[in-house]
Amino acid sequence: MNERFSRTELLLGRAAMDTLRRARVAVFGVGGVGGYVVEALARAGVGALELIDSDTVALSNLNRQIIALHSTIGQYKVDAAAARVRDINPDCAVTPYRCFFLPETEGQFDFTRYDYVVDAIDTVTGKLALVEKARAAGTPIICAMGAGNKLHPERFEIADIYDTSICPLARVMRKECKKRGIEHLKVVYSKEPPITPDPELEAAARRESPDRRDIPGSVSFTPSAAGLILAGEVVRDLLCAGKTAKEQETL
Repeated sequence: MNERFSRTELLLGRAAMDTLRRARVAVFGVGGVGGYVVEALARAGVGALELIDSDTVALSNLNRQIIALHSTIGQYKVDAAAARVRDINPDCAVTPYRCFFLPETEGQFDFTRYDYVVDAIDTVTGKLALVEKARAAGTPIICAMGAGNKLHPERFEIADIYDTSICPLARVMRKECKKRGIEHLKVVYSKEPPITPDPELEAAARRESPDRRDIPGSVSFTPSAAGLILAGEVVRDLLCAGKTAKEQETL
């Protein structure tokens, strides 16, 4: 038994840990949600992680992003996350990409190499491109819906995109997925109506970050909860692959 993951192995068993060790997962977006996905997958024993994000750690990230520390401010988020992964599990093959997933960069990523894809980015265009790439490669994907301007982590749930409601981002994704003939898409979303930020404080935030179109409010416990739910579902799906319905009930 590998002592590093011995407590997890007690729950999942040796064969499951071997499955996770052989798995390669790509996490697109390593911020408030994606950072916790990476953390949880590394601590679960996933053997290979690819991290994709072009942003750097800022002071405004300290309130909610697990990679954000005074010592990491100014670093690329993927580099800070990769350093954490290596410190948690030196055997994990972690590859950081300092870029956004865009038409000009998507050629860098071979989706057939992944056992799972996590979408934790915040643009509809990017999300749809990820979904279509994963679908073409036959690779499972799970998408994070809106976590900004929300205060209730207990209201997040796992659903098919067509069973979602309330969430504005999910509403747009439903419409766009339908246009593209995407019949199913697993997402994590919340029915909590978004809170409207104080107009004066929002205007001040926009002045500080004029390059941002949208600056939602956020706290430490909401995006983290969404990220941990996403990671848990990834692990469960990796372990359920090829198992019977009865065997899946134990996971």
